Amino acid sequence: MNDSLLSPQQVADMLCVKLSTIYHWTHTRQIPCVKLGRLIRFRPSTVVKWIERRERKGRFKRTPRLDILE
Repeated sequence: MNDSLLSPQQVADMLCVKLSTIYHWTHTRQIPCVKLGRLIRFRPSTVVKWIERRERKGRFKRTPRLDILE
C-alpha cells in the first residue's frame, strides 16, 4: 500500500482550507499528524478517516430542554 506522507499544503488543498488553518488544527491537535523533526506530515488514509468521523448525517435538530422551564 502506497501511503506516502502529505505536506500541510497538500492537505490544505485537499480540504479546500487555508494553510494557516491546517497549522492551527495541528497546533490544537484537532487533526492527526506526524512530526518528523520540525516537519509536519499527514498520512492520507488517516486524513480520510478523520474527515469521515466528522461527517454529519442529515440535519441536526435542537430540542428545547423543558426541565429548565419548571
